[in-house]
Amino acid sequence: MIQQNATMKAVVCPKYGPPEVLTIKDLSKPSPNKDEVLVKAIASSVNTGDVRIRGLKVEGIMKIVMRVVLGFNKPRKPVLGTTFSGIVEQVGDAVTRFKVGDEVYGATGFNQGCHAEYLSIPEKKVITKKPANASFEEAAALPFGGQTAIYFLRKGGIEEINNPQVLIYGATGSVGTAAVQIAKHYGANVTALCSSRGKELAQGLGADSIILYDQEDFTKVSDKFDIILDAVGKTSKKQCNSLLKPDGKFLSVEGMDIASERTEYLEFLRELFESKHLNAVIDKVYPMEQVVEAHKYVDTGRKKGNVVLKMAGN
Repeated sequence: MIQQNATMKAVVCPKYGPPEVLTIKDLSKPSPNKDEVLVKAIASSVNTGDVRIRGLKVEGIMKIVMRVVLGFNKPRKPVLGTTFSGIVEQVGDAVTRFKVGDEVYGATGFNQGCHAEYLSIPEKKVITKKPANASFEEAAALPFGGQTAIYFLRKGGIEEINNPQVLIYGATGSVGTAAVQIAKHYGANVTALCSSRGKELAQGLGADSIILYDQEDFTKVSDKFDIILDAVGKTSKKQCNSLLKPDGKFLSVEGMDIASERTEYLEFLRELFESKHLNAVIDKVYPMEQVVEAHKYVDTGRKKGNVVLKMAGN
């Protein structure tokens, strides 16, 4: 049995602000309810969503929306982190999908809580077995960018388009690296838009064409696209209109449309990873004790793929 006075280390965000507001504290170790599993977390990710929440880095009406959802003056749920990978340590009496020792991964969305040594999560939430051939670091890197890419590409109709022509703006970030690979899985001809620093990575991901935004104006290219996905929220439909086919769709991670998180998506990502049609792109791995440095690096906007946080004791 889990002792009531057992503790765990967790990253706490007591107020909105720069990376330095983050601290590591001892908190009570959770005990699972009858429908929950207790996961000993091995790894998590630090992504753009995490730094936006920490710093309340959104503009206009979204700042009001985020305060309502997250907390007006400080995060209502102070333990950040939206992705996890780890090992099931305990299961509630009503749990049927998992057993002790299962290696799992998942996402918690606005419930957060993944930057901790343990978390309890209902078995019906977004959690499933991790890819058998993935390390815990790789598994933790998959959900954020992978689920976002699946959501927007499917919303763009990629499954119904024959030989889709797809442009990924910001092809070397967490969402972009996943989107390039997932679009290729659907048979797309993919044009990756990135900086010169990201050219080699984009080539390695399988992009058919590459536009380097620091060397040319991407809006001047002659190609037309069925789907344009802005994976970093730095362009607009107006700017990209001339590049769209008549029925083409522009989609962006910026704005009110927030990607769904679903166990179905995780299982799809697992299939792709196990069949070697998807790689987890990891830029840097930090121990939990260096979470401030991890946030600072993500804040620079220069990360390629994912930044992973290893929990204490692992």
